[in-house]
Amino acid sequence: MSWFKRILFTLVLSMLPVIMSAGEGSGAPDSEVNVAEILFGHTSDGYGWHITDWKGHHVSIPLPCIVYSRSSGWHFFMSSKIAHGHEYEGLFIADEGPYEDKIVERGADGELVRPFDISITKNVASLMITAVLLIVIILGTARWYKRNDATQGAPGGFTGLMEMMIMMVNDEIIKPSVGEKHYRKYAPFLLTAFFFIFFANLLGLVPFFPGGANVTGNIAVTMVLALFTFFAINLFGNKHYWKEILWPDVPLFLKFPIPIMQTIELFGVISKPFSLMVRLFANIMAGHMMVLGLVAVIFVTVKLGPVINGSMTVISMLFGLVINALELLVAFIQAYVFTMLSAVFIGMSRQDEH
Repeated sequence: MSWFKRILFTLVLSMLPVIMSAGEGSGAPDSEVNVAEILFGHTSDGYGWHITDWKGHHVSIPLPCIVYSRSSGWHFFMSSKIAHGHEYEGLFIADEGPYEDKIVERGADGELVRPFDISITKNVASLMITAVLLIVIILGTARWYKRNDATQGAPGGFTGLMEMMIMMVNDEIIKPSVGEKHYRKYAPFLLTAFFFIFFANLLGLVPFFPGGANVTGNIAVTMVLALFTFFAINLFGNKHYWKEILWPDVPLFLKFPIPIMQTIELFGVISKPFSLMVRLFANIMAGHMMVLGLVAVIFVTVKLGPVINGSMTVISMLFGLVINALELLVAFIQAYVFTMLSAVFIGMSRQDEH
């Protein structure tokens, strides 16, 4: 049996339990599948880290809630206190409305009021896990160089892999994009951005704790990353950079008395971080939605009978494996593109006048 047949046979065997369970579930006449809940429920943020459902009960890890109410002051409690419609100290999670899935309280007039909320949500916890993982891996790599003489031989194993990736990002992205004269100043930030995005993307593909959080698919996270690049560009841009924005080298009627070119250049200053924010958010979110959409097909076709449901389960699983493999590549590409564009934009702000 060839290697291809062996892999195909293994995949079919691994999917048989899923096909059989889906076929049995199709007999439930009143079971309705909420596709929107599948898609947005797994990609949205939350106050607890849902693990699985066991015998009709939700198994989740509660997270700390830190809330300040104007009427009752600070509140510190675990998210299990307000899970599944419960109310704690006048606080609860809204089921609908503008504050849906957020902690709210009722004001004096009975209307829902959103208190000051700095709770440790699922995405925040995943950010912390990614940061700790990044620190441990980088310090572990640096420890090898403290204990060994790099001139006597290159490191092997995981340390060698990290060295290869660090040198690749530094020598092939940062150095040529920023320029040899200034790249050392920005290398720490750009390297940190690359590996943070890369590790967060990889953790997002892991379907169980501590993975599964949609960190870089959250536009608030990508906005903060883009703002760091925005500040690196504009706070440390040289005189030539600002001259090209405020008084570009174009005919006078294009910049005075109506500042046409200045307006265009300032719009470019804003559009650069905006493009970084949207590109990273949209690509990661789209990948998660595609995988979850393929999984939802299995449950949507349950009522169509075991034959159709079984065949669609096989097709969905095969396409899901392909998309997941593609997402591994996308996890690297998006970190690469964000770092490369950030380095290019920073390099443009450090160019000398010709």
